[in-house]
Amino acid sequence: MISSWRRRRSAGRLAGKEKLPLDGGAGDIELTIPSHFRCPISLDLMKDPVTLTTGITYDRQSIETWIESGNVTCPITNQVLRSLEPIPNHTIRKMIQDWCVQNKSYGIERIPTPRIPISSDEVSEILFKITEAAERRDREKCKELVMKLKDSMKESEGNKRRIMSNGAGKALAAAFEALSSSEKAVFDENRMGILEELLSALTLFFPLDEEAKCVLGLESSLHCMVRLMEAGDLSRRRNSVLVIKQIVSSNPRKIAAMAEIEGAMEALVKLIKEPICPTPTKASLMVMYHMVSSSFSNDKIRERFVEMGLVPSLLEMIVGSERSVCDKALGVLDGICSCKKGREEAYGNALTMPVLVKKILRVSDSATEFSVSIIWKLCKSREDEGDDNEERIIRAVVEALQVGAFQKLLLVLQVGCGERLKEETSDLLKVLNLHRRRVECIDSMDFKDLKRPF
Repeated sequence: MISSWRRRRSAGRLAGKEKLPLDGGAGDIELTIPSHFRCPISLDLMKDPVTLTTGITYDRQSIETWIESGNVTCPITNQVLRSLEPIPNHTIRKMIQDWCVQNKSYGIERIPTPRIPISSDEVSEILFKITEAAERRDREKCKELVMKLKDSMKESEGNKRRIMSNGAGKALAAAFEALSSSEKAVFDENRMGILEELLSALTLFFPLDEEAKCVLGLESSLHCMVRLMEAGDLSRRRNSVLVIKQIVSSNPRKIAAMAEIEGAMEALVKLIKEPICPTPTKASLMVMYHMVSSSFSNDKIRERFVEMGLVPSLLEMIVGSERSVCDKALGVLDGICSCKKGREEAYGNALTMPVLVKKILRVSDSATEFSVSIIWKLCKSREDEGDDNEERIIRAVVEALQVGAFQKLLLVLQVGCGERLKEETSDLLKVLNLHRRRVECIDSMDFKDLKRPF
């Protein structure tokens, strides 16, 4: 940043005063920009002049970029700044606007009067008032203040950074918890409105800090988010699942708490079966993945998802979804197939084996790992599951051979893979090799002119 700025400044000295080429009718006319109207960093006409504690004036965007890069000194004087909050220079801004008006005939447009950005003190005051209003259960005042905070964030990136750096995520999370603990019994539109507004604001602060996620992970907060996720309003469902994903991803211990909340798993499945848009669908899949794959999950959770008809929905999603969704759906299916009921549902679906084999080496490394893992679980013999299960396994093995799994798995070993994938692939090849005679042998030369499907 320093070297880049010095090169630009040096170039400015060599070139002298910057000039604007204008259309003067008879020929080109050059209009000189007064040097004190130009930012010392960008060398462009200042649109929002601000002054540092050293007395030097810069364009706000340029100096904020300088400070955000980690610099704590004035670029011109090299003095350490006593405050990193630049002060609007209204005098210079008015002079620049007047100059623009005077040269309007040359095509110069007047710079608009910039909005005064929110200060750190103002942010702290708003957050304090939000906390007070939430503790008093004054929902209307709390909602008004949260909306004001959101509007400030939307005005500029500088406002957003300033609000985030003053602990807004933690304050909003605490307000949500305070209100949700009092709203547990009744959820009418008036009561849900402020909770929805707080969730909407929290999504602007992703990734949430650990303190905020800890507060939102409390039982009352989770309960409220599930109720909002069940509601028919699309934005409520979207924001709720996005925040829940943040909580579960960083704290798998919350999986059990989520599973115990009535309607939570049903609401997640509904987001898969009745998708709103890709973002909440992916978030829902990630929450499910943690619920079926974490060390804190259990077969009871997996079996409940099976009973809700999730397996067919996942297989349909895997067939036609984009890469990111496909990866996550395969991850959830892999977790579900860890239980007996999940495997039984997979055995009974005609899409299972063809789709899994097709996704090997076609989507991503993770999709290949999940696909091989699921096939391995479906083809692995288990002594404690009886003869009926053994028959299903043999049928699955034969079907895998028929759709080209053997050749795909050989390629997985050839292109290189991790130790776990290598081990599962090698085991699968041994199992498949035992049953290759059940499948009609075909001379590969008959297909020498066909392009490979991978």
